[in-house]
This record gives sequence, C-alpha cells and structure tokens, in this order.
Amino acid sequence: MPSAHDSAGPIRAVSPFVPVASAFDLRHVTAAIRSNLRLIAAIMAAAFAVSILVTLLMTARYTASATVQINDSGGHILDSHSDGEDRDGNGGAGGGDTDRFLQTQTDVLKSKALALRVAQRLNLMGDPRFFASQEASVPDAHASPDLVRAKVQGLLRTNLVVTLPHDSRIVTIAYQSTNPEISAAVANTYASEYIQSNLQRKFDSSSYARQFLSQQLDGARKHLEESERALNSYTRQTGLIVPQAMGANDGKTSGAAGVNSVTTASLLQANAAANEATTRRITAEAHWNAVANLPLMDTPEVIANPTVSALLTQRAQLQADLSQDRSRHLASYPSVLAKESQLAELNRSIRSAATNVRDSVKAEFTAATASEKHLDDEVKTLKSDTLAEQDQTVQYNLLSHDTDSNRQVYDGLLQRYKDLNAVAGASLSNVSIIDPAEPPTIPTSPSLVKNLVLGLLIGLALTTVVVFAKDQFDDSIRVPEDLESKLELRQLGVIPKLHSISPDDALLDPKSSISEAYNSLRGVLLYSTPRGMPQIMQITSAQPSEGKTTTSYAIAVALSRMNKSVLLIDSDLRRPALHRKVDFDNDRGLSVLLTSRVSLASQTVPSEHPGLTFLTSGPIPASPTELLQSTRFEEILHEAASQFEIILIDSPPVLGIADAPIVAPLVDGVLFIVEADRSRRGALKLALRRMKAMNPIMLGAVLTKFDAQKAGSDYYEYYGYSYYQYGNSNTGG
Repeated sequence: MPSAHDSAGPIRAVSPFVPVASAFDLRHVTAAIRSNLRLIAAIMAAAFAVSILVTLLMTARYTASATVQINDSGGHILDSHSDGEDRDGNGGAGGGDTDRFLQTQTDVLKSKALALRVAQRLNLMGDPRFFASQEASVPDAHASPDLVRAKVQGLLRTNLVVTLPHDSRIVTIAYQSTNPEISAAVANTYASEYIQSNLQRKFDSSSYARQFLSQQLDGARKHLEESERALNSYTRQTGLIVPQAMGANDGKTSGAAGVNSVTTASLLQANAAANEATTRRITAEAHWNAVANLPLMDTPEVIANPTVSALLTQRAQLQADLSQDRSRHLASYPSVLAKESQLAELNRSIRSAATNVRDSVKAEFTAATASEKHLDDEVKTLKSDTLAEQDQTVQYNLLSHDTDSNRQVYDGLLQRYKDLNAVAGASLSNVSIIDPAEPPTIPTSPSLVKNLVLGLLIGLALTTVVVFAKDQFDDSIRVPEDLESKLELRQLGVIPKLHSISPDDALLDPKSSISEAYNSLRGVLLYSTPRGMPQIMQITSAQPSEGKTTTSYAIAVALSRMNKSVLLIDSDLRRPALHRKVDFDNDRGLSVLLTSRVSLASQTVPSEHPGLTFLTSGPIPASPTELLQSTRFEEILHEAASQFEIILIDSPPVLGIADAPIVAPLVDGVLFIVEADRSRRGALKLALRRMKAMNPIMLGAVLTKFDAQKAGSDYYEYYGYSYYQYGNSNTGG
C-alpha cells in the first residue's frame, strides 16, 4: 500500500514547517489583548484601587513658591568699568554663556551651603515643627551637631524644587512640606539668603582681590625701587648725565630712541654753532673779496659810512671856499694857504676813515674764519666723546626700559587697588525677588488625578508585561498567524466559530461560512504537496474536542462532491464519535477488521453522499494501542488504498494516548487540528514534539472555532464572516 515509507512517495519533499515570524504583528497583539480582557481589566482595576487607597493614606503636602529674577551680573553704586567687567573682579556673563550662568545659579540654589544658611536663619536645627512638617523624626538630644546639620540639609534639599524655564530669567523656588506656613517661610528664606550669599560672595571675592593686589603692589614697588637704583648707580659709574628736562617723557625716563645726555646736548649745540660760524665766515669772505678788489672810495661800505660822508661834505664846502678865495687872492695869501692846509688834513682824515672801514670788513672776515676753526675743533672733540658715550648708553637704555616697565606695572596696580578700595562692598545684587511665597491654601499632593494617571501607567505596564509573558509561555493559538509564529506549522485553513447553529446543520448549507471554510481547506489540500493531495491523511489534535471529527467529516464530504471516492476511518478506539455523526449503532467497524480477517467492504457503511464511505471504530476493544501497532492495520490501509482515492483517518488526540503517534508514520500526511483561543499551558507544543518524534509528514494545521469578532474587525472582514449570521454554537468533535 502507499504509505510514508514507500520510495515513490514524493510527499516527503514537503516542508510544512515555517520560520518564526519576527516582525511586529498588530493583529496578533490585538488578539492577545482581546483574549486577556478579563485579566487586563482585573489588573487595571487593582491599579486604580491601589491608586485611590494610596491617595487616601497619603498626608497632604503644601508647596509654596517664590520667584526671583537673575541677571548676568550686578551693578555698582559708585562706578563700573567701561569694558563691562565688575569692579569686584566678576566679569558679566557673555551672551553665549548666559544659559550656563543661569544653570550655575540654579545649582547654587540647590547647594548644601545655601541650605545651611536657610537652616541657621530659621533656626531649624532644633525646631520640632520643621521635622514634623517633613514627616521626619526629631534628632536625639545626644546626637552630634554635624549629624543634625546634615539631616536638616538633606531634608531641605530633598523637598526643594528649583525650576529654570528655557527662555526666561525668572527662577521659581518651590518648597514642599505638610505645613503651609513653613513651606512659605523656607521658600522666602531661600530667596533672601540666596541674594545675601550672592552679595557675600562678591564681597569676599573683592576682599581677596584687594589682598592679592596689595601683595602684588608691594612686589612691584620693590622691583621699581631696585631698577631705579640700578639705573642711578650705572649713570654714576659711567659719568652719564641725563638732565630731567631733556630725558623725561611725561615724568618717565626716555627709552633707547630718545636718551639725551649732556655730551649729546653739547654736541648738538656746538654743531649748530659751527654751522652758523661757517655761514658767517662764507658771508664775511664774500664781503671782503668784494671790497678788496674795488677802489677805496668806491667801496659801498665807505660811501655809506656816516663819518666818511660827513668828512666828504666838509671837504666839498672847504673846496668851495678855497676856490672863492683863490679867485680873489693870490696863492700865497694866508687864508688861501690856511684853507689848503685844512683841505690836505681833511683828505688825510677821509682816507684814514675809508681805510678803517675797509679794514673792519677784513677784520670781520678774519674773526669769522677763526670762530669757524674753533667751533669745528670743538665739534670734532664732542663727536669723539659722544661716540664713546653711545657704548655706555646701550646698558643705560636697558636699565631705563626695565625701570619704565616696572613703573607702568606699579602705576596700573596702584590704580586698580584704588578702584577696588573705592567700590569695596558697594556692589548691587544681580538677583531680585519678583513674587514672594505665600502660605498655600490647597495641598499640592496627594493628587487623585495624578495618582490615577500614575496607576493607569503602572497598570498598563504591568498588563503589558503579564500579557507578554503569558503569551510567550502559553502556546494557545488566538489568531491564524500564531500557527506559524508559535508552532512553526503552515496554516492550511481557518474554520469559524458558529453561533446558535450546529456545525452539522451549517454544513448542510453549501453557502454557509463553515462550508466555505472547508471548501477553502479542500482546495489547499489538493495542492498541499508537489504531487497533489496525499492519498492517506491522518487528522488529529493535541486534546479532545478541538474539532478533528467534524473537520474529518467536512473534508470527506467536500471531496466526495468532487466525484472522488473517499473513505473516512474512525481510528479512535477509545472515545469514537463518527458513528454518532452518521447515526450508526457501531456494531461493526475498524476494531472488527483488526481482530479478524473479514473483508473491508463488510465493515464499511455507505453514506448519503455519493462516493463517501465510512469505517466506524466498531466495538471498543480492550487494547486499542496493540491493535493499531499490529501489521493488520497496515494491511487494512493497503486494502483501502486500492479501493479509494482518498483515505481520511480520524485519530484520537495526541496527549495521554499513544494511538495518534503510532498511526502517523503509516500515512502520507498529517493534518493537525488546533482549537482557537484554548488554554493549553504548553500542551500543544508537547503534542507536536511527540508527533515529530515519529518523523511524520506534517502537512500543516487547521485553526478551528475561530471567533473573528473576538479577534478583531480586521479578521472579521478579511475572512468574509460578515456575510454569514449564525447563532452561538461550536464545531463538534
């Protein structure tokens, strides 16, 4: 007979197992939720109940809030630098550093130091009301002050909330406790102490800066004194004399490019005088050369001389008188002789005066030449001295630059020190209180709405975990996709769950949803293997009442309608069901064939469907397993295969019974029936492992009693169940 062991059976090339789906399946999630609605509802109800209970048990807490504005840096009462830097040394925050600056200030508000200032200001260390408002025990009388201080600081920082908006400088300081007055007092004290601590930090910073500058000023003063002493000592040693009027530049010693010593000044003066003497000599020489080449009385200087001019006038008058006397008297006349004698004397005087004038021009030339020579000699001497002195001024310039630098450093530090002393402690706070805190009248916690929302979130998380874990550890099949993801079996068909009508009645209507489903299954089976539909098929399930008998009967009927000869065998020799479905008394059947040598035809029962024949289980034997393991069962299958085109074996369930695994190796394919949404606790996978141990040919699985309405509208529309309206009833078997 054809079986799974025949060499001609190509059916073993079929791979009914499929890989587990890894993609997220929304329909699977929806089906899991629908199948666990009661569990989900119970968890959510418990979460809401716990939320309400916790809300009722919680102590009312009040939150008071104060708001402060934080600017980049504080102003000054007296003055501020033009560069924007604080007088106390704190530079204002730049535009790009504003966010970091504000975040730093919020961290200061949360610091231990500010918490300690608040605790000391309000005297919270020994205040029982404060500890009661924080729901904390009062420290023991023998507790160390450090422990008490640390506890109070911890309570303050734990219940303090500092909020900094992203686009604002308004910081909210909120404090929560069970006492509204204490909440407001602590929030306001935090704001005021923050301002005080900010000013104190600025004052401390300024004080430190003054102390630091004082030390730097002392050092700069010493360096200046040392450099000036070194400069003076060097000038004494070298004999350099630098007049203050010539070597000073705004009260400071000049640099290398402008050192003026006495020698240099003398050289400059002598050189200027020599240049002037040369000019005078050239002028005098030209003047003399012009005078020396002219007749004495034609010289312009002689003619222009007043003495010569007066003498010439006198001589002209005397000559006129002499001419008149000569016209009247003889040459020997006394008056003529006297006037001639006077004229001769006057000519001598004129000549002498003209000679003196010309000699004065020459004397001027001679004096200019001597002066030029003397000054040239002096310039040469001073040049030699200046060149010698320049070698000494190199070291002088170095010492002078060092002195100038030390003086500038000293003057700058001194001015900075004066500025800091002028504005010490006069800084304005960059923090101002906008709204002080007021004692709240309405508690901020517990909030029933918040607790219910939190309970909702916790309930959702818990239900997600529970449903996921339940879905992972439970092999219940809720949607058709679970056949592939959980069982790794190919889905061959989905049989709907009927309502208010029996499956047998529904099968009578060829247009019913169940008839359509089995017709679809029949079509799939016709092409379930590369060579078509297997001749001998076993139909089994993991547990009883999953619909395998109804499925076997429906497939047999559907195949008979295709004019195929079909034999349906009921191999469940413990709890047979086929004889009741076909209304037969079951006095003959498979058990009779297994225990005797009667023919197959003598034990079969014809049906009302042409081509369909039934072989019921027959009387229940004492040992069904031994009968199915006998060679007689193989002979029966071989005989049936020679008479019928299709043989369907309705087997008992796998779990608890060895019958189904025994039959599996003898058939050409196994059809596994799975009831939808049935609690199994691992039974389904255990049954498959038992079947696979026999190395059967698993054609696939059929999902029965599938409620599309419960699984979701997507399944309902996808499988076309909206065309059919039936009452509440499950498939049989």
